[in-house]
Amino acid sequence: MKGKFKLNHLIVHLILLVGVIVVVFPFAWMILTSFKTSGEAMKIPPTIFPEKFVTTAYHTIVSSAIPFATVYMNTIITTVVTTLVQIVFCSMAGYAFGRIEFPFKNAIFILVLSVLMVPGQIFLLPQYQIVQKLGLLDTIPALFLPNLFSAFGTFLLRQFFMSLPKELEEAAIVDGCGRFRIFAQIMLPLIKPGIVAMSIFTIKFAWNDFMWPLIVNTSMNKMTLGPALSTLQGQYTTEYPMQMAGAVLAVLPLVVMFFIFQKQFIEGVAQSGIKG
Repeated sequence: MKGKFKLNHLIVHLILLVGVIVVVFPFAWMILTSFKTSGEAMKIPPTIFPEKFVTTAYHTIVSSAIPFATVYMNTIITTVVTTLVQIVFCSMAGYAFGRIEFPFKNAIFILVLSVLMVPGQIFLLPQYQIVQKLGLLDTIPALFLPNLFSAFGTFLLRQFFMSLPKELEEAAIVDGCGRFRIFAQIMLPLIKPGIVAMSIFTIKFAWNDFMWPLIVNTSMNKMTLGPALSTLQGQYTTEYPMQMAGAVLAVLPLVVMFFIFQKQFIEGVAQSGIKG
């Protein structure tokens, strides 16, 4: 029995090791390619490690290939604004749907959830027309304006609010607290794991958004990282080291953020379906 138990553990660990290799290898290839020369990157048969680590691709992409600092700042602004506003709106909506009784609550909540059942591409045309009529085409606000509310974030935080005991609200009402004070000072701090999980999902979506910035903006200095890096793909030849260097710089903040908040992220996702 003991030998069979060790064999099962060995098989499980081997499978997990293969999974880790499959997941990590593209990232390792991306990083190593960013330190190669153009000739090495296109060499056949390909080589995994560069003959000599060079940082030419990083210098080129930061200094001359695209307005990298401007594009990076646009991405940061869009991500921060989208995340903060979504937290405010979705937490208030989640609290209302989870803790307050009002007419047609379930019908309205189903209507909100129906947004998740429709492909996002369907909303591109009406969103574009709204931004156009507001006179915001080719501007920074156009990047985040349609993404200031999230049906998924509302659902996620509603689940957390519903998992909290009703006695907390009842005790606060007896002490004379109003709805906004109960929401801000009592309920909101208790769903911190949910807010962290939602923030990570929102940051990932806003940081990697590709189609909408490409549609709504045309100037390079109003672009975000995704569309800007896509311009490095040439028609006849592509500077793969420079493209990989841009991808490394783009993905680095998300990787660092996940390692810092991975405990809260896993806890938030695990607890999102406790009740309701």
